[in-house]
Amino acid sequence: MKKLFCLLACGSLLVAACNNNAQKNTTAAGATGSGQVKNDAQSSALTFEEKVHNFGEIAAGEKVEYSFKFTNTGTSPLVIEDAISSCGCTVPEWPKEPIKPGQSGYMKVIFDSHGKSGYTEKEISVKINNNDGYVIGPKIQCNIITK
Repeated sequence: MKKLFCLLACGSLLVAACNNNAQKNTTAAGATGSGQVKNDAQSSALTFEEKVHNFGEIAAGEKVEYSFKFTNTGTSPLVIEDAISSCGCTVPEWPKEPIKPGQSGYMKVIFDSHGKSGYTEKEISVKINNNDGYVIGPKIQCNIITK
């Protein structure tokens, strides 16, 4: 009887996890391979001109930065509510004021290589004012050389 109960409980958790994953995939469906974040219901879109920037080789402990240009390709004002990276060593900075349709802005990404070595790739996730969740934004890459 205990085995049957455990089997039913595990099955219920699996179904719930699959349903939760399906909801996440629906949220991320607005992200396209072109670097565009879009929500059709709100008609705003954020398009990055460049999806990946490679710094090449940098020295361990060096701080580097790059500004990714983006454009509001939607029809409503766009506000970037938040941007986070896959690591605390990478800090995004973005404009806080609304970006009008057709206007562009820059998201600066600062990477601190202190304590790191070898090939590194960091990804920025972006949340806009009319999107239910974070979507994948630009990436930085580099090869950190230790002395």
